[in-house]
Amino acid sequence: MRDYIELTKPRITWLILMSTGIGYFFGLPSAPDWLTFLKQIDLLKLLHTIIGTGLIASGTAALNQWYEREGDLKMKRTAGRPLPSGRLIAGRALAFGTALSVAGFVELWLGVNLLSAGIGAFTLASYLFVYTPMKRRTWWSTTVGAIPGAMPPVIGFAAAAGSLTKESWVLFAILFLWQFPHFYSIAWMYKEDYARAGIQMLPVVEPDCRSTARQIVIYGIALIPVSLVPAMLGMTGRLYLIGALLLGLWFLYSGVRVAVERTLVRARGVLITSVLYLPLIYGLMLLDRPGL
Repeated sequence: MRDYIELTKPRITWLILMSTGIGYFFGLPSAPDWLTFLKQIDLLKLLHTIIGTGLIASGTAALNQWYEREGDLKMKRTAGRPLPSGRLIAGRALAFGTALSVAGFVELWLGVNLLSAGIGAFTLASYLFVYTPMKRRTWWSTTVGAIPGAMPPVIGFAAAAGSLTKESWVLFAILFLWQFPHFYSIAWMYKEDYARAGIQMLPVVEPDCRSTARQIVIYGIALIPVSLVPAMLGMTGRLYLIGALLLGLWFLYSGVRVAVERTLVRARGVLITSVLYLPLIYGLMLLDRPGL
């Protein structure tokens, strides 16, 4: 059972569900106070949203590992996973991932709405059938993979609101831009592993990592103004505006340091900062929604 659970990548899934919850939160109408706001939450729909998204995310992770099992065997970081290590056979992993994915789609469709289910299906399909094969062909796969990676808050928003508005796409944009420093730092740290597996990440294509550092800084700069848009749209207040600006500058600072020194220590610093940045900025959103 531990091996099947490992296929679902629980540490990544909780980040996905956190983003989904934020989307659901902002898909709900404003209220004059917290008590009124909490009363309008459909707990059953929220539960279906979290379960359905979690199932699709888990199924996608399992199917991705099934697809990449041969490459994972060549990488030190992934060789101990259930499939390359031989603890699970490929057929069972395929059936497990497929069952989870189908169950997640049905859960969102019947328990929430067709829009959220459709977005979930698009997320799975674009990740597995577009992003994953591209990883062996071009480093632009990171850009393509950031699209399904930024869909969880959109799923949550669609579940609560039943439609998509500019607010949902702002949440998408923040998560979309956040992914680049996060994943480029991971690719930097494990570039030798990726090279052995034939995965064309940017640090593999350009081993001096100058381009990788430049990309980290560029997306760090872009994230700052985009992260302030929720305050401009009235989704959040002044506390969020100030906090998001400070967090963005902190994130950018970690990117500038890796651009200047270009070491594994600084790349790890970007990764750590990115992991802290996301829950912190989401926390500010929750605390500073106007009308609550």
